[in-house]
Amino acid sequence: MSDIDFRYGAVSSPIVTPFDADGDVDADALASHVETLVDAGLDGMVPCGTTGEFASLTDAERRTVVETTVEAADGRVPVIAGAADTTVSGTLDHLQAVDAAGADAGLITLPYYHNSTSPAGQRAFFDAVADDAPLPVILYDIPSAVGEPIDPDVLAAVAEREAVVGLKDTTGDVSAVDVAVDRTPEAFTVVQGVDALLYPSASLGVDGGVNALSQVIPEVFVALGEALRAGDDDRALTLHRRAIAPLFERCGDHGFAPATKVAAAHRGFVPDPRVRPPLTLPDEAAREAIAADVDAALDAV
Repeated sequence: MSDIDFRYGAVSSPIVTPFDADGDVDADALASHVETLVDAGLDGMVPCGTTGEFASLTDAERRTVVETTVEAADGRVPVIAGAADTTVSGTLDHLQAVDAAGADAGLITLPYYHNSTSPAGQRAFFDAVADDAPLPVILYDIPSAVGEPIDPDVLAAVAEREAVVGLKDTTGDVSAVDVAVDRTPEAFTVVQGVDALLYPSASLGVDGGVNALSQVIPEVFVALGEALRAGDDDRALTLHRRAIAPLFERCGDHGFAPATKVAAAHRGFVPDPRVRPPLTLPDEAAREAIAADVDAALDAV
């Protein structure tokens, strides 16, 4: 299996899943959103992630979301599709589905709910998936959602597997990112999953980011990538401080997936910020504050 060749400073978007007035997946709105983001210059699409509310989707809806994303991306950028599940067999089923849909890689977490897994258990899970994975796999380290981080020794060992080609680090711990970069092969892709830590992580050798706000202010993230590749640290720091960090903090105050949808709807990228329970939308005052921070972020470009 080959890895996904991202340029330094590449940013992929973990896209939201739009819902229509009946609460169903709005495939047309999703396709339009993907088209907008690809045209804006982002480097990849990541459907069925945390921001995409994968845990609130049926298996059939997950397939629809991935198929729609692949079709809309049309080979212009890689599609890394969420395939997380609590079991080895379920994870492999999702990987088979995203492979059949045409995704370039699958994104998997540790089994959620089992939040006291030993390092040996983590290794056994990832090895079992890697043994039969039909396409390249990127690990998704998100302890806030699964209950524990990926053990560094486990990561170092699993990164040697041919099927395992990268890591999305959403621990929120820059030191963990440093360890991940240091202990994995040079060809192994490490991306920062916390938007406000993308710039601080750049000096540690991350390849780029998978960042939710890139679907709201793609202009900012594209400009940040350009600044990083050009070695323009002053420009990169300005974009971080004036645009990304303040909007990230605002969205984090109101539930990140709902707030991201509100922000994307403010840009006109999705028609409505509907979410599914248990998520709820911010109140009107919060929506106005989010919109104001989006506008301020765009002024920084």
